[in-house]
Amino acid sequence: MKNPIILDNIVLTNFALVGQSALVFHLWADRVYTTLAVMHEYQVGAVSGNLSPNAWGDLPTLTLTAEETELARTFSSRLGIGERSCIAVAKQRVGLFASDDADARAMAKLLDVPITGTLGILLLCVQRGIISLARGNVLLTTMLAAGYRSPVNVLDDLLVK
Repeated sequence: MKNPIILDNIVLTNFALVGQSALVFHLWADRVYTTLAVMHEYQVGAVSGNLSPNAWGDLPTLTLTAEETELARTFSSRLGIGERSCIAVAKQRVGLFASDDADARAMAKLLDVPITGTLGILLLCVQRGIISLARGNVLLTTMLAAGYRSPVNVLDDLLVK
């Protein structure tokens, strides 16, 4: 597995809320994963909320190695087990960690793990022509209406001109 992209539950939830889980597969095809802990978190949320339990049925889940499990145990308990597992996998397997959680992103940054999040994924989809800027803004607006907290209301200002 070369440079996996590891998604946490917040990112899974944001894209499932707008019915766009397929976007990450268009970006990264066979390099996108999550962990068993994250998938469990997602399924718990799907049972009790407005999420489709099948939105991520095609997303491969990774089982942590002993080294990854031990590394995850060293992280702050402020992080959920899903976030800890994703960071550990991304660190050990030289991957990209996708999360919008500030504490999780800070931990990944301390470990020199590259990070992205919902906005970064939307922007990359626009930059690669997978979706238009207008469609990206509609998706962001819909995510915001569903409870996503974003530092911006439109993607326009984040695009490099």
